[in-house]
Amino acid sequence: MNWKLQALPGVEPPRGPVVVIVMDGVGLGREDEGNAVWLARTPTLDRLMSEHSWVPLKAHGSAVGLPSDADMGNSEVGHNALGSGRVFAQGARLVNDAISTGAIFESETWGALNDRCTNGGALHLIGLLSDGNVHSHIEQLFALLDRAAADGVSKLRVHPLLDGRDVEETSALRYVDALEEHLAKLNAADGERDFRIASGGGRMIVTMDRYEADWEIVARGWRTHVLGDGERWPSARAAIEALRQRDPEVTDQFLPPFVVGDDEAPVGPIEDGDAVVFFNFRGDRSIEISKAFEADDVPFERARRPDVLFAGMMEYDGDYHIPSHYLVAPPAIEKTMGEYLAKNGVRQFACAETQKFGHVTYFWNGNRSDKFDDELEEYAECRSDLVPFEQRPWMKAAEVTDLAIEAIRSGRYPFVRLNLANGDMVGHTGDRRAAILAVETVDLCLQRLVKAVEKAGGVALVTADHGNADEMYQWDKKRSGFKADESGHIEVKTAHTLNPVPCVLFDAATEQKRSLRRDLDTPGLANVAATVFELLGYEAPEGFEVSLLEDDRGE
Repeated sequence: MNWKLQALPGVEPPRGPVVVIVMDGVGLGREDEGNAVWLARTPTLDRLMSEHSWVPLKAHGSAVGLPSDADMGNSEVGHNALGSGRVFAQGARLVNDAISTGAIFESETWGALNDRCTNGGALHLIGLLSDGNVHSHIEQLFALLDRAAADGVSKLRVHPLLDGRDVEETSALRYVDALEEHLAKLNAADGERDFRIASGGGRMIVTMDRYEADWEIVARGWRTHVLGDGERWPSARAAIEALRQRDPEVTDQFLPPFVVGDDEAPVGPIEDGDAVVFFNFRGDRSIEISKAFEADDVPFERARRPDVLFAGMMEYDGDYHIPSHYLVAPPAIEKTMGEYLAKNGVRQFACAETQKFGHVTYFWNGNRSDKFDDELEEYAECRSDLVPFEQRPWMKAAEVTDLAIEAIRSGRYPFVRLNLANGDMVGHTGDRRAAILAVETVDLCLQRLVKAVEKAGGVALVTADHGNADEMYQWDKKRSGFKADESGHIEVKTAHTLNPVPCVLFDAATEQKRSLRRDLDTPGLANVAATVFELLGYEAPEGFEVSLLEDDRGE
């Protein structure tokens, strides 16, 4: 393998670093009262987009390897595309293909799961219940249920995690009812079959922590799913309705855990001899629960650890092989920008707060946990606050900015990348006022960053991985207006958007000022990597999407 990067003739790299600033969740949406990005006071971003060259980038659907352009982008596939410079088939598409071809059920793992569950064990399916298609999809769950029934599994328990983040914020009953109906049909087809919902809870409260930000979320899930320990209800619907009545302001993602059962016992704790599938395909919120089942040591008391066969929908960490068993192999992303730079002796610096740290490292590097070269790469993490993001919409943006500016000023790193998480994490809360403050925080940090880049004689690419804060209200296409309930209250949107994102070139090296191309049909996030190579004075490796830079070298 030839890793040598070729120098671009006639191009001198800037005196300072090339810096990629990812404004997470800041998209280009309709200029209306639902757009927190438009409503926010953003003098720095406004100035950059008026005085410097910029282009809109596609950040969803086919541009990031998802099944269709109806699929919203997300931070994981977005950072995969930014770091790899190419488009790879991603989680949802891989799983759909494996289901449609039957390959998922021909795998050794499915066979082992089936063996357990046709010999006395129960099959437990844990995961996010919605059609958001970011972490999971309800139709994929239905496919697993149908095949389990066809293969002779007689006892199955589903432990749904409620969404309200990638779908409407109080839509849980729609999915729970659909699941109950599907289970009822399977049970009716065979009087010996016992398929039921056993436990659940909101995704931000139960099971789906990420980056070890709050292991208590996983502990809560363990007590709920495995031990069957918690407040009991006769059904999932009864639990959700009662919990909403208890707290009318709570949205699905923050609903407390619930256990289905009666006065005598829960219907579905996980026991020795059972099998468990975590049916999310996205990795970041799947790793910790996988460790809870497989690792000898975890930072919470498990009370008991049943002897089960655990499998993920996918392998969530390819370096550490988490989990040990999985149904669908993740995309093989190799030869990323980070690996090429490391093999050519180019120092790199990456920083973000906990919520997005894995995105500028693991996902940027093609789903790789380790560095390519310990001597040439430095990663810095700011621990995220353990409070609801709408309560502190500034999050850790200032601290991340401090770290990035220190790296820019040091002169040690030709390439610096950072993520400002505010637009996405606060956008997910549905709180428009907080989202406006979040975007204004990002803009204030952006002002400091470009000033540091200019002083260092560097170049910055200011972009985003997908939209979110640019649509805080649900939009009704038929009415060309915001959706509202019977009382006239506008429906909040907490999911990502299908909007493009900006990519601004801030070139402080005035002697060779460059512009971004406007002649590409549908430039996307994957075009950024080749652009970085060219700004650093290198030709992009073969197979990378083309650079966004205009060729003004007179060739």
